[in-house]
Amino acid sequence: MFGLSELKQTRVYQEAKQEGKQKGRFEAKLEAVPKLLALGLSVEQISQALDSDVAQVQQTVQQIPLNE
Repeated sequence: MFGLSELKQTRVYQEAKQEGKQKGRFEAKLEAVPKLLALGLSVEQISQALDSDVAQVQQTVQQIPLNE
């Protein structure tokens, strides 16, 4: 039977862990979008600053409530 330490050493576990870290970093970047918009940056400038796709930044902008 697999113990926790053996599971953590598997390739599948390592890949899932890495994918989770990358997703977390990406989501953290997108959380900065409203603040950068408030500073007057354009979607293209934000995309470049965050090293993200323009479409992703635009999608995030569309999800921002109007009262923010």
